[in-house]
Amino acid sequence: MSTRTWLEDHPRIHHAFIPVGVCWLNLQAGWWRIFRKTALAGRSFANPDDIKYATTLATDQLNARANPWIWGRPTPPTRLLRRRYVYTV
Repeated sequence: MSTRTWLEDHPRIHHAFIPVGVCWLNLQAGWWRIFRKTALAGRSFANPDDIKYATTLATDQLNARANPWIWGRPTPPTRLLRRRYVYTV
């Protein structure tokens, strides 16, 4: 059975096309990746208190160096020393 046929048999379900770059709109996934790397990667915990301590420590460190998110490509730096040619005749 094809997907199109199945969707026709189930009218309550609609197919939605997802844009290619939509994953970048989900900033939470990026935050979890950074959090897992800083707090949980390569560690083993003996009890829940250790997990809570590692979570608190990583959150405090991430908040200390947090910056506002800027969308888009940064502007290119301006060139201060441009070559200027002087032609003499």
